[in-house]
Amino acid sequence: MDIRALVGRNVRRARILKGLTQEELAERAETSQFYVSSLEAGRRNPTVEMVVTLAVALGMDYLDLLRPDGESISTGDD
Repeated sequence: MDIRALVGRNVRRARILKGLTQEELAERAETSQFYVSSLEAGRRNPTVEMVVTLAVALGMDYLDLLRPDGESISTGDD
């Protein structure tokens, strides 16, 4: 399992479900749009701290960003 690709897909999926652009997510997470883009493409290896930061910015549990494909992602809107 490629954890970088997994986290990237989950961030992208959650961001889209929340109706956010990469730029909006980057602003909320106090990072750059380039970082979010690279992360979603699976080219970044996020730290645990960044996974938590992104989860907070997306209004969700950080564990949801680590869940394998096919498992449900909670976006906090439930």
